[in-house]
Amino acid sequence: MKNVKKRYVLSLAIILMISLSACKGNDIVGTVQADSDTNAEQGAGEKEQATIAQQYALSKTIQQDGDKEVVTNQDSVAVVVNKQRALPDGYEPSDLVEPNVKFSFNEKVEKRLMRKEAAEALESLFAGAKDDGYDLFAVSGYRSYKRQVTVFNSSVQRNGREHAEKFSAEPGKSEHQTGLAMDVSSQSANFGLEQSFSQTDEGKWLAEHAADYGFVIRYLEGKEDITGYLYEPWHVRYVGIETAKDIASQGVTLEEYFDDTGTIKA
Repeated sequence: MKNVKKRYVLSLAIILMISLSACKGNDIVGTVQADSDTNAEQGAGEKEQATIAQQYALSKTIQQDGDKEVVTNQDSVAVVVNKQRALPDGYEPSDLVEPNVKFSFNEKVEKRLMRKEAAEALESLFAGAKDDGYDLFAVSGYRSYKRQVTVFNSSVQRNGREHAEKFSAEPGKSEHQTGLAMDVSSQSANFGLEQSFSQTDEGKWLAEHAADYGFVIRYLEGKEDITGYLYEPWHVRYVGIETAKDIASQGVTLEEYFDDTGTIKA
């Protein structure tokens, strides 16, 4: 009888040990699986981020139209418009709205407008500045082709074409026509659009926080040979939060960020 009890107890002990081993094995499998899932998610995220720049790469978003090169992604917030990349003839965004922000003027004119997504982001940007104790003012947003003709010709007449091209875009090649850009200033800068804006408290806040709301300083200091324009600390361009943060962290221009040929260098 004692032998039977011993065998019974021994059997229970063996069964218990096997069960514990199986549980530990499952835990290990679960941990490995969890790690694999995490790595897969991280890999997918990296692939998705890389695709943003690849999908809208400069060479993939341009086509020849007569004697000029015209962008093919004009409705994308990732569009790159510059002296070599024109908008299609007659382009006008279909979703222009007026952002609910302070303006440096009272007239009800088209330069109050932005594309809807950009306008909502601008409202958040201005609200964020206000929360931190800074008042920003919108100075100039959307500009139609017709209006750009007037602006550019006026600049040429005043200062000559060579000087005008450093600050003003030829009609059809202005970021303002995309509806994604806004010139910003402050009372401390007398609402002007001058490089000295970068030295104001508002200008410093804008440079530091613009990307948090999906904007980049479009024409960076020291990048004039790439952008084709002198430094404009007042000119913000909406590209979306993830892209803006990535661009800002690298300290590059839109041209460099979307360059897929390796030919654009500072």
